[in-house]
Amino acid sequence: MEWLNCAKIRLVLVVFVAIVLSGRKAKADFTFGEPKMLEDPVNSTGIEYFNCTSADGLEIYIESPIPINDIRSLDWDLYVSTRATTNDPWSVPTNLGSTINSSYIDGDACLSSDGLELYFASKRSDGYGNQDIWVTTRPTKGDDWGIPMNLGPIINTSGNDMTPWITWDGLELYFSSHRSGGYGDWDILVSKRASTDEPWQTPVNLGQVVNSAAGEYYPCLSPDGLVLFFSGFDFIGDNGDDSAAGPWRFGGRGRSDMWMTWRNSTGDPWGTPVNLGPEMNTAYYDCQPRLSPDGSTLFFTSNRPGGYGLQDIWQAEIIPIVDINCDGIVDAADMCIVVECWGTDEPLCDIGPMPWGDGVVDVEDLIVLAEHLFEEVPPAEEVE
Repeated sequence: MEWLNCAKIRLVLVVFVAIVLSGRKAKADFTFGEPKMLEDPVNSTGIEYFNCTSADGLEIYIESPIPINDIRSLDWDLYVSTRATTNDPWSVPTNLGSTINSSYIDGDACLSSDGLELYFASKRSDGYGNQDIWVTTRPTKGDDWGIPMNLGPIINTSGNDMTPWITWDGLELYFSSHRSGGYGDWDILVSKRASTDEPWQTPVNLGQVVNSAAGEYYPCLSPDGLVLFFSGFDFIGDNGDDSAAGPWRFGGRGRSDMWMTWRNSTGDPWGTPVNLGPEMNTAYYDCQPRLSPDGSTLFFTSNRPGGYGLQDIWQAEIIPIVDINCDGIVDAADMCIVVECWGTDEPLCDIGPMPWGDGVVDVEDLIVLAEHLFEEVPPAEEVE
């Protein structure tokens, strides 16, 4: 098909080549917009880490040390910022209070899709190890959070277990762990349960494709379960000296980078992870990728230049590639290509409902295309 022979680079995202070389069918039909600071007043002159957002987009949870400019503080607290509608500004973050926050490290919060469970990691003294994963619940979104409960010895060990991420259906819990038997400094594991009333099962390591000899942490699964974002890093020793650190994840750009991996269906294995590229990852600390529920935005934490404080919250738009024939405009010609590929898994046309598609070209992709109809697309860089 001639429309595939585009003389321009269709994708700004550098993951395309990496995925092809890994032997997987490419799903790189999207790119990232320019990262921008999250609007006031969420960021401060101190340190903020982005944890999660609610399914309705009206709550975001962050964490910050006490004092706010001491990243090595042994006391971190969780905060929530709210807004009345998605068009309103965020409120000044409010401390979740003594029911949730202890005098130790409390962070890595993840909210269930119904907004009634909040999973988080804590170093409080009555756990099983250094940091454990806990959960607190509330009857309705208007109620206060209840007393946190430790997830128990199936999930938690005598080491560090942290950065939990609960899936959209509430049946899988991804987290990072420093337990023995892994592949590197930190590994990502997943625990499953048959229903939300059933106990969590023994966690399973995601394996050597996702985990490396370095450290992997902050997993974030897309609502459709097809894309996993995470951070890969070089563990910094207690003295803060990079020379005391372990190995970098191969292909990284800075002290911590953000990565992603695809799978064709929730029953398939994960593909080779790819780096999110130079716009998203810098020579600084870029971590904690967190996807918005609609798949349109990636939030993350970074200490790159240009922020308000020592560590700030950033966001970048996730943009589907809808100029399929690369002629500079989204029009009927692109729509005809989608129709021509109807019912197939052609990745260039599979752009909905999430930007990475769902494995089949259908009405969901036409809906996404229609939202951008008649938009002019700037030319990409020439292939060298």
